[in-house]
Amino acid sequence: MIDPRRLRVLRAVADHRTVTAAAAALYLTPSAVSQQLAALEQETGHTLLHRSGRGVRLTAAGEILLGHTHEVLAQLERAEAELAAYAGGAAGEVTVAAFATGIAEVLAPAIARLAREHPGIRLRVRDAEGDQSLLQLLDGEADLALAVEYRGAPGADDGRLSVIPLYAEPFDAVLPAGHPLADLPAVALADLSDAEWVGQYPGNPCHDVTLLACELAGFQPRFVHSSDDFRAVTALVGAGAGVALVPRSALRGMDLKEVRVHPVSGPSATRRVFAATRRGAESHPLIAPVLAALSREGERVPGR
Repeated sequence: MIDPRRLRVLRAVADHRTVTAAAAALYLTPSAVSQQLAALEQETGHTLLHRSGRGVRLTAAGEILLGHTHEVLAQLERAEAELAAYAGGAAGEVTVAAFATGIAEVLAPAIARLAREHPGIRLRVRDAEGDQSLLQLLDGEADLALAVEYRGAPGADDGRLSVIPLYAEPFDAVLPAGHPLADLPAVALADLSDAEWVGQYPGNPCHDVTLLACELAGFQPRFVHSSDDFRAVTALVGAGAGVALVPRSALRGMDLKEVRVHPVSGPSATRRVFAATRRGAESHPLIAPVLAALSREGERVPGR
């Protein structure tokens, strides 16, 4: 009989690609993770991992078991949800990992809505970039994640997650006030191919969105300055350090006197924001109202 606790270990190793990182996510020692994996291999009678230096990858048998792992763990989430519903569990705490603009746009208003409609549900918010929030969700550190689509992000068919689209918003071109294109009503990205760029660090989903939009316009942006803070990005543009693409909602409330903000003509960048929970948990009596509140607030985002 396969111990489902060991399946959680297998999935963590598959997600993090090293025993050490998986151990940190599970709050175990690397030795304990290795022991659990060895026991799982003994239970199944198959070698599940190839070890190469510090990294690991799943064998063909490991990939087969991982597919079943997603289904087993999702069914356990459903069982917990049904038991909570049977017990009338409409009171408790839900941890949400979310990026800063998502907190401002939909999560904070959702908290106010839940306080009125479901006063027994308390939200605990963890600030996390769009890619990190999904890891926190899968590692069990959060119950929900607000994230942004990016290259390499889990797709709608990912067996680990239940994904709910919230809103999509355009990126606007942000130029220094004295830029030759600053007085145009809209800017084509191809016209910025020779410019120096201010952008996010690689790994940030917005970096990937900007990179893809520029690739579609026929060039690779030359990033000279990097910051994951949109206020810092806008300030650098205002100082003449380069040009940038910034999500429209992130510009609201900023001091924009030193920059010019333009919609992008032709192929543009779009930030698609979604909520996610572990598959099977979407019907939990604590989580379902939070998802509903996030969906309703997503419909209210200006410029979506």
